[in-house]
Amino acid sequence: MNVQFLISTFRKRLHLFYFADLYEVALINKRSDFKASRILIISGGHFIHDVYSSFLAVFLPLLIAKFGLTMTLAGSLTVFFRLPSLLNPLLGVMSDRIDMRYLAIWAPFVTAVSMSLIGVAPNYILVCILLLIAGMSAAVFHVLGPVMIARISDRALGRGMSFWMTAGELARTVGPLVAVGAVSFWGFEGSYPVMIVGLLASVLLFIYMKDAGTCSDRQLEGDLGKTWRALRRLIIPLTGIMISRAFMVATLVAFLPTYMVVSGKSLLAGGIGLAVLEAFGAVGTFVGGTLSDRVGRKTVLSTSMPVSSILMIAFVHATGWILFPILALLGLCLFAASPVTLAIVQDYSRNHRGTANGLYMGISFVATAAAIFFVGWFADLLGLKTALTVSALLGLSGVPIIFFLPKPQDQDNNGS
Repeated sequence: MNVQFLISTFRKRLHLFYFADLYEVALINKRSDFKASRILIISGGHFIHDVYSSFLAVFLPLLIAKFGLTMTLAGSLTVFFRLPSLLNPLLGVMSDRIDMRYLAIWAPFVTAVSMSLIGVAPNYILVCILLLIAGMSAAVFHVLGPVMIARISDRALGRGMSFWMTAGELARTVGPLVAVGAVSFWGFEGSYPVMIVGLLASVLLFIYMKDAGTCSDRQLEGDLGKTWRALRRLIIPLTGIMISRAFMVATLVAFLPTYMVVSGKSLLAGGIGLAVLEAFGAVGTFVGGTLSDRVGRKTVLSTSMPVSSILMIAFVHATGWILFPILALLGLCLFAASPVTLAIVQDYSRNHRGTANGLYMGISFVATAAAIFFVGWFADLLGLKTALTVSALLGLSGVPIIFFLPKPQDQDNNGS
């Protein structure tokens, strides 16, 4: 009888906890202004846009063969794509003051056209020009998108960023497969018809988002310098974290298909490998951002980064079928930190989110381009396998920096 009484009591308490949890969630949703439909529309545009921007990793081995490029020149193609991101801080300042909705709406189409024409480009220079155009479009979209998401996510900021980032990771899962499929069906030089989906995406964004402004309703004061002074306690340590993560994330995304082809596997296997990494990365992205709302941003970062470094080393030195399970685990851990860093920036910059996001995206993209260029140069010297191993070890360097991130209230007191 005593045992049955205890079991019965436990069940009742369990049900109480369960319904209390549901009640708490309901209260949060009632208090917050989480506009799911608009978040899904913006995130859908992000998905289509990033499908095209992920073509370069698959096209890279084909461009190397077509133009006889060294790894350094091949890595520099990503630099050209990232170069317009130097304008991100300026774009951020402008987005806080000027309505730039139409630039965001038509960005997927511009990126689609530029990336789809790479196959027909007759020389390396024209490929670089197309990548610059696509990079400018991507810079605009990636500065404006998170700001729009933050303004309609209310208290569930981590969840909002998870929707945005998950759409990007899903796109980078589908993108390599779309690129491989287009090349297989039309050939590299004839794959440009795939751009039509980008046009349809921008048309849909125009229909549903043409009345949605991108600038803040309140009058803003100050400039980029003032914003930097308010945010420097955050941006300085965050820059170190972004650089260390770039050596893992950026180099894998840029060189994974090339590494697998160099290792004796087919382009299809390389595309599938990148798709596996990105598919599980999408799951990690959604879980990481949502989890950071509950357990804290630093906890997610300090767990995911060292595990990612260990898994990347394991992947580089593994052979056979085990490569793909390792890539799956690596995607889960590696991309869990992506929405967390973005949410941290939005946490600390409630009064000037566009400018802060511009600073963040500018530093992030420059760090990415620099890491890819370094790895390409290092691969020419000692081989791609050694370069990826060094990148994984450099990824550990950002872990101690996590503990130097200030608390949100500290930054708020300093003028956020």
